[in-house]
Amino acid sequence: MDNLVWILWCILGAVLIVAEVFTSGFVLLWFGIGALAAAFAGIVGIHNLGLQFIIFAVVSVGLTLASRTIFLNYFSREHTGDSLRSGVDSLPGKIGTVVSSSRGAMQEGAVKVFGSTWTAYPAEGETALEAGERVRVERIEGSSIYVRRIDEGVDWRAQELPEKSAADERR
Repeated sequence: MDNLVWILWCILGAVLIVAEVFTSGFVLLWFGIGALAAAFAGIVGIHNLGLQFIIFAVVSVGLTLASRTIFLNYFSREHTGDSLRSGVDSLPGKIGTVVSSSRGAMQEGAVKVFGSTWTAYPAEGETALEAGERVRVERIEGSSIYVRRIDEGVDWRAQELPEKSAADERR
């Protein structure tokens, strides 16, 4: 019977690896590989069930700890100081276009950034916003943004488009 325990380890390993597909924790894969390592130990002649279990535990825990370290070091942005920003948090620094000139005592206008129109106010030291101006988002307060004009530089709309090849024309 001891000679066939490796089959049970193989079955356990396969079940754990397949179960990993249906979970989001990314842990069962390492335990499945640990079970396969214990099965390999049984195939090569280590028939002591306690020793096979120790091999299973050491490989599983070792791979789990190693993967957490690898994920932390290579797939997170914590070590670079650059955090992943999304949604409203990603707006500061983005460029938008004034779609409605400033009006009223607070110089309220509207700016379109990434297809969304925001209530906008000129940043401290800026004059009233005029429709068509390009602005950079300085900060967000509630559902309003504060913007500062940017140098127009080269207008991307005035640039000539590259020549189309004959292949592009046929499409």
